[in-house]
Amino acid sequence: MIRKMLTITALLAALTVTAQESFPPTPDIIYGELFRDVQEARIFPDGKTFVDCVPKREPAEIVKEYLSIKNNPAIKFALEIFVEQNFQLPAASGAGYVTNTAEDISTHIRGLWKQLRREADKPVKGSSLLPLPHPYIVPGGRFREIYYWDSYFTMLGLKESGEFEMIGNMVRNFAYLIDTYGHIPNGNRSYYLSRSQPPFFSMMVELLASVKGDDVLKQFLPAMEKEYRYWMKGAETLKPGTAAGTVVKLKDGALLNRYWDESQQPRQESYREDVETAMKSKRNKVQVYQHLRAGAASGWDFSSRWFADNKTILSIETTDIIPVDLNSLLYNTEMILSRANMVAGNDSVSQQYAKQAQLRQQSIDRYCWNAELKFYTDYNFRKQKMTNSVTPAGLFPFCFFPHRQGYLSLMGSQAAIVVQEKLLKPGGLQSSEFNTGEQWDAPNGWAPLQWMAVMGLARSGQLGLAREIAQRWLLLNEKVYRETGKLMEKYNVADLSKPAGGGEYAAQDGFGWTNGVYLALKSWLK
Repeated sequence: MIRKMLTITALLAALTVTAQESFPPTPDIIYGELFRDVQEARIFPDGKTFVDCVPKREPAEIVKEYLSIKNNPAIKFALEIFVEQNFQLPAASGAGYVTNTAEDISTHIRGLWKQLRREADKPVKGSSLLPLPHPYIVPGGRFREIYYWDSYFTMLGLKESGEFEMIGNMVRNFAYLIDTYGHIPNGNRSYYLSRSQPPFFSMMVELLASVKGDDVLKQFLPAMEKEYRYWMKGAETLKPGTAAGTVVKLKDGALLNRYWDESQQPRQESYREDVETAMKSKRNKVQVYQHLRAGAASGWDFSSRWFADNKTILSIETTDIIPVDLNSLLYNTEMILSRANMVAGNDSVSQQYAKQAQLRQQSIDRYCWNAELKFYTDYNFRKQKMTNSVTPAGLFPFCFFPHRQGYLSLMGSQAAIVVQEKLLKPGGLQSSEFNTGEQWDAPNGWAPLQWMAVMGLARSGQLGLAREIAQRWLLLNEKVYRETGKLMEKYNVADLSKPAGGGEYAAQDGFGWTNGVYLALKSWLK
């Protein structure tokens, strides 16, 4: 047991370990000119296709041959044919699966787990896949790998299905990624390593502990603390009014976090789109790439939340924004770390995490509770003002913050009015007030946001509205399933006769987090 009281910054420094981190090269590094030519020529409609390809032979030989052929004017060259000859193209997850429409939706979902299951990976030279040591569930469609925040919501459904071993495998995979790379990447691809996603790992551990017991908290405590160090890296030396990586220290000394990506290049999986966005914006290209990458780290890629004008991606400013949902999740991480340290017998460390959580909560209330709107919104620390963007992210604090002499219920009742006025639609909650053509805006609704909104509203005393949202969302899922035999990545919640759309790729079916949230909400409503 640690007897000496430590400040949280000293604690972080004391726990810092030099990781044996190995970052494999990304496809743009491996294939160089070939990568750029394929992406710029748009050989594939989806830029993710090529970066997921597996080489049929030694990558260096492929590149050498490509440069030789390309630079030889005597040879008639077709880039698309060259790629097909030298690479194995990826298949969509769940492709070829035929729905038995006689099954009810819950039975269908339980059968889908087998279709979305992947066994432990084997390394393949030149592949962007980061091999995982245990089986896991992928979302579906173009998402052929595990995704960080998706997986928590998938696990909710796995728990309802009694798939406890798979939950354990996925938690172990994420702990492996933390141990290997120092954090959980966006997904298990080399091109995702420069960023993470909304930090749900501690909640995954807590979910596993709910079926396996509190020893799970102690077992995964080192991994949880290492991930927390990733999010707080540099906090102990940051000066007031500055930001570094994921950490922001405001002028009053408050420590909060933002989404961040270490790379300054266009995203490999959306190379052409990012280059075009930067060019059209007429802004500093590196800064635009960083904002775009941070938007991808948020999971909300993309949304008017991150746009200066609430209209167009050309005004994106993600790294200037302190997101209320991210900081609420980190508050919860600190509280779970406090509990886990208590289980492990580290009482003083437990107290320090609890104190840090309390300070964070106070800062979120100070900077993100919008007294004019009576709703939590994001805070732009560069402009030193709230964004006034009403989204379901503003309900995350209600999922975690303590009941304080009726304040949670009072604020919850005020927020409920805003939800009904600005976000509630026939199929559930839309992702924002604005219809920008981006997929994380109106009229689209997403399973994780429905779950967090329902949990937050119910916890703050707004049970009737929470149940209404859950019922509308489930009915929409069931309607689309009856009509198509599929569960979708996202839904149009405003016009139930139309599919969801927008974004950089076609709507995907499968779908991990929709499956999980459907089963969990169905159980919650009973």
